[in-house]
Amino acid sequence: MRPAALSAAPPPAAGDDERARGVRAADADADAAADGDLWRRRLRHDIRHELGTIIMLASAVATADDIGAGSRARVEQLLGETRWLDHLLRRLEADDGPADGTRPPPGPERVRVDELAAEVVTGLRLATPRRILFGGAEAWAHMEAVALWRALRNVLDNACRVAESRVEVRVTAEGGWVIVQVDDDGPGFGSAGARTAAARHAPLPGRLGLGIVHDIVSGHGGSLEIRTGETGGARVRLLLPSAPPAPATASAAASAEPGRARR
Repeated sequence: MRPAALSAAPPPAAGDDERARGVRAADADADAAADGDLWRRRLRHDIRHELGTIIMLASAVATADDIGAGSRARVEQLLGETRWLDHLLRRLEADDGPADGTRPPPGPERVRVDELAAEVVTGLRLATPRRILFGGAEAWAHMEAVALWRALRNVLDNACRVAESRVEVRVTAEGGWVIVQVDDDGPGFGSAGARTAAARHAPLPGRLGLGIVHDIVSGHGGSLEIRTGETGGARVRLLLPSAPPAPATASAAASAEPGRARR
């Protein structure tokens, strides 16, 4: 008796091949994304090692006995800038995760605004030929410290880049707000009256930096004002929600080290 002939498998439906190709493409995309994430993690790992090396070398120079006071101040400022870069890298790592926006943003904290602004000014004084004047009384705000540092650096970098010779920074507190005002003697924005950074798509100098500042400040419940100053240059004002002063012991413990000017 002859065995029954094996029946041939039915041909795939018209949409099966397309679905299979879609699955293979999705798998390939997932593999590529995983490879990209691994590459970024490895790159950040190497960057962190390099930052650690720079911090150790700068610390060794700062404590050496054979350098002068001026050189020591520059190295200590370089050390502070490197630590802020380390903070930014840590923030980038902390933001890794779901791309659907479910990760909550860092919460606000109590920040000593005048001390943080003074630290930024000190660093830029060593890096620019412009004269930077600073004045400010004790002022505390509810804001994430690294975000405030980014905002101040962007505003002051822009001011120092366009100023003829002078930038003035003032920190005040009034009416429930901490106000950081930055004036420069540059060409200004070419129009009279106040403009807000909500119109940051207009052709303003430092547009990207001001857009970053606007998003940071407004994200913490504050606002950004862009005006023409009294001398015709630019006037940029950051209005931040104020916080009650910290206890005297906490205020005295604050230092210029990144991340320490807050409670």
